[in-house]
Amino acid sequence: MTKPGKTDARSGGETAPERFLDRHLGNVVHLFLSFLAIMILVAAAIATVVIIIRDVPLLWRAPSEYEALHYVIQNVLLVAIAAELALLFLFHRTSAAVEVLIFVIARKMVVSGISGWDLLTGVAALAGLVAIRFYFIQGKDQKTEAS
Repeated sequence: MTKPGKTDARSGGETAPERFLDRHLGNVVHLFLSFLAIMILVAAAIATVVIIIRDVPLLWRAPSEYEALHYVIQNVLLVAIAAELALLFLFHRTSAAVEVLIFVIARKMVVSGISGWDLLTGVAALAGLVAIRFYFIQGKDQKTEAS
């Protein structure tokens, strides 16, 4: 039983407006993130088709195959970033956030005109993220082996 001078706010009890906001606002945010993730996945699928139809044939027709391959790799990494971002919105996994960062750094390293210092810091960042993902973030395979 509570003391006469004590209110629900001080005892840590959840008020009715808090319950309403927690239940309904949480659902609205979840639906918005799901809608956003679906839209990003649709855009990534369309971009994949465009890459296959428009960009891949450039590998055989372009005067410089290296530049064409460079362009295709940049676009493929951009689609991978979009897909991983959509997975992050849907499932809220730490590993998805790390994978988004890995793809962003990898795409930055593929851009032409990158300096040696930028390349070195990119390699160090990629190595750090891969180590973090491998040693600190448990995936499905590591959970089953640990059991």
